[in-house]
Amino acid sequence: MSDQPVALFRFGDQGAAVRSIRALLQATGDLAPSTAEASDVYDAEVAQAVRAFQQRRGLIVDGVLGPHTHIALDGAHWKLGDRMLSHIPGHMLQGDDVAELQERLLSLGFTPDRVDGVFGTNTEQAVRRFQSGVGLAVDGSVGPQTLRAFADLTRSVSGGSPHTLREEELIRTSGHRLLGRIVVLDPGHGGDDPGTVAHGLTESEVTLDLARRIEGRLSAIGVTVLFTRSATTGPEDLFRASMANQARADIMLSLHCDSTDQSRASGVATFFWGLERFGAWSAVGEHLANLIQREIVSRTGLADCRSHPRGWQLLQRTQMPTVRIEAGYLSHPEDAARLADPAFLDTLAEAIVIALQRMYLGEDDTNATGVLHLGDLGAYNAKQRAPTE
Repeated sequence: MSDQPVALFRFGDQGAAVRSIRALLQATGDLAPSTAEASDVYDAEVAQAVRAFQQRRGLIVDGVLGPHTHIALDGAHWKLGDRMLSHIPGHMLQGDDVAELQERLLSLGFTPDRVDGVFGTNTEQAVRRFQSGVGLAVDGSVGPQTLRAFADLTRSVSGGSPHTLREEELIRTSGHRLLGRIVVLDPGHGGDDPGTVAHGLTESEVTLDLARRIEGRLSAIGVTVLFTRSATTGPEDLFRASMANQARADIMLSLHCDSTDQSRASGVATFFWGLERFGAWSAVGEHLANLIQREIVSRTGLADCRSHPRGWQLLQRTQMPTVRIEAGYLSHPEDAARLADPAFLDTLAEAIVIALQRMYLGEDDTNATGVLHLGDLGAYNAKQRAPTE
């Protein structure tokens, strides 16, 4: 991927902290326990264990313990009941125990919004509602008494993920039109971070150009569009997610171009929030990612690298369905040449806008992939605005 985090530890590093990393990897089962004294060297064994952990957790697999991997690894060894859980503004607790708590709250009908492993305000409010419902002191913290109350109760929802059902119902009842919705566009990188630079192109410039083309088309049909950055800024992922959350956006799209040392790699891929644990999955995000993927492949002929669930921080921290689009490889000569063509960027933009509209059409969408055009959306929206007789 194109936005590797700054490394904290990598192959060849050594020190007492590496022994702690080994202990965490052993606790997660990614590194075999050893009776010998733990080495303080970040060797090939540790790097391979980090890769295994990253693969399981939907992180960028590079064997480097950067900030995102470090946070995930530290949180992975906690089990519900190991520590007191509460909302701490500015330093929110994160870990598998929080994800397990959120899954329990969801299954009992006390929605914390979604399972993301972060103890935020929505999770605190759900805990308060649970405590009130079972007659406990309402403080929003999860201590021994609240844990005992969880143990005494059984699930009230079965037959599927309660979050998935709720998320899909919100989309179904929100109406078919894009008019009036808020979409946040997140052009990747920016500021001091140009992203990938290859074949005469700079990723941050390509993604901003594409975002502007999408914005023009969405604005023309009555969508409010917000950007996470300008031509001169490049905020961190947490800031971008917070901005989208504060705006109460309906959808967030993060735009990137991929790159790799393998020059033959090419194509488009999309990513959504999802981990195979605790029901941590955005069903609407998956649906939108699939729609965008199919529309782009059909209209551009880019190689289909498919849609994938990931545990990346931006996908995790946004409260609305968020899709990251890797629109071609700048490291691939043919992909790069196409991304340098304004007409190709226009085609990409149209494919993405059409996919957004198709998501809201729901069961009314009987169109084949790649056949709708922006003029069709205008006619459809005009029909929806017309008074019924």
